[in-house]
Amino acid sequence: MKIIVKEENLPMQPEQILRQAGYGYIEDPVMEKESFVRHFGRERYPRFHMYINEKNGHIIFDLHLDQKKASYAGLHMHSAEYGGELVEAEIKRIKILISDLYRKTHIA
Repeated sequence: MKIIVKEENLPMQPEQILRQAGYGYIEDPVMEKESFVRHFGRERYPRFHMYINEKNGHIIFDLHLDQKKASYAGLHMHSAEYGGELVEAEIKRIKILISDLYRKTHIA
């Protein structure tokens, strides 16, 4: 699922927002992509996995739920959920955080 926000409407850098939301930075050496993850507990999986992209003045937060470690040998890279109750709840939580941070930074 995605959250798309005009860059000018973000209260801070996207990376800072994700850190506020409990996400940590990771680099995937195989895919050569930077992203952010938030774990459910002490285990590595399952975890929320977020990519940040910029397009035409908009920031795109692209979220999915990794159920297990990636397997690059098969047809599917990994077992991931791109929708569903958990992903929808996390999207809602991040939208609320962005909104709250925006209000705090734009108080007159």
